[in-house]
Amino acid sequence: MAAGALGRIQTETPTLPGALRRVGEAILADPAAAARSTIMALAERSGSSPATVTRFCRVFGFTGYAGLRVALATETGRAAQAHWDAGVGHEIAPTDPLDVAIGVMAATDSRLIQETAAQLDATAVARVADAVVAARRTLIFGVSTSGSAASMMAGRLRRIGMPCWSHADAHESLAEAALLAPGDVAIGVSHRGRTREVLEPLAEAAARGATTVAVTSFVRSPLADLARLVLTTASRETTFRLGGLAAVHSQLFVLDAVYVAVAQRTYEQTDRAFELTIRVLESHRVERS
Repeated sequence: MAAGALGRIQTETPTLPGALRRVGEAILADPAAAARSTIMALAERSGSSPATVTRFCRVFGFTGYAGLRVALATETGRAAQAHWDAGVGHEIAPTDPLDVAIGVMAATDSRLIQETAAQLDATAVARVADAVVAARRTLIFGVSTSGSAASMMAGRLRRIGMPCWSHADAHESLAEAALLAPGDVAIGVSHRGRTREVLEPLAEAAARGATTVAVTSFVRSPLADLARLVLTTASRETTFRLGGLAAVHSQLFVLDAVYVAVAQRTYEQTDRAFELTIRVLESHRVERS
C-alpha cells in the first residue's frame, strides 16, 4: 500500500465509518501537512484519537502511523515535482470556459493514471497474464462503462490470438460462466465491486474452478472477496463525471497492463497476428488523395 496510498485513501474514505472517515478527510485536506504531523496532531485535527489513527493506518495496510507518513511524504513530494496536482480537485462549473474545463479534466485524468500505476501490483498483473496465456478461454464481465472497457479488452486479446470474450447480458454471462473449467479465467470489471450482473457470473466461474480476477477501485468489496487476484484502480470524481465514468480511464490502464504482459509472453504469436490482421485490413483504408 506504500505506493498509491493517497489514491486509495481518496477512493475509500467516503465508505469508512465516522471516526475513520474523519481521519481520511483530514489527510486529504492537506496530505503534506499530514506527512509532517505527529499522530497526536492528526488525531486532534480529525477530532479522533491516536488509537483511531492507528486503526486507520491498518485499514490501508500499514502497521502504524510511521509507515503512512513515509508514504504520504513520498507521494506529495513526487506530485509537487511533477505538478500532478495542478487543477486536481477543482470542480467544473456550468459556466466555466471550455478551456478551463479541459484543463481540469486533463489534470484529473493524468493524476488518476499516475495513482493507478503507483498502486498496481505488478506481481498480480503477471499472474493474471500467465493465467490468460494458459487458459482454454477467458471471459470478461462488466456492464455500462465497465462493460465498454471489458469489451475493448476482449477484442484486443482476440486480435493477438487469445480466446477471450466479454459479456454484458446477465443471462449470457451466467450461461458462459457455467461452462468454464479449472484453468480458465474469469475477469470481473466494476468500479465499486457491487454490480450484481458482474458478481453472479464471477461467483459461478469460481464454483467451476476458474481463476477469478477483480478489477475494482474498492479492495473491500464483494467483487474483490470473490476473486483470487485483485487489480485495483483509482478514481477521482468531478462534476459531470461520477463513479464509473470517473474510473474508466484507470480501468482501461489496468486492463492494458494485463494485455501488454500477455503480448510479451506470446511475442511471436502476437507479432504474427499483427502482421496478418494489418494486411487484411489494409484494403479498408482510404488512400490520401
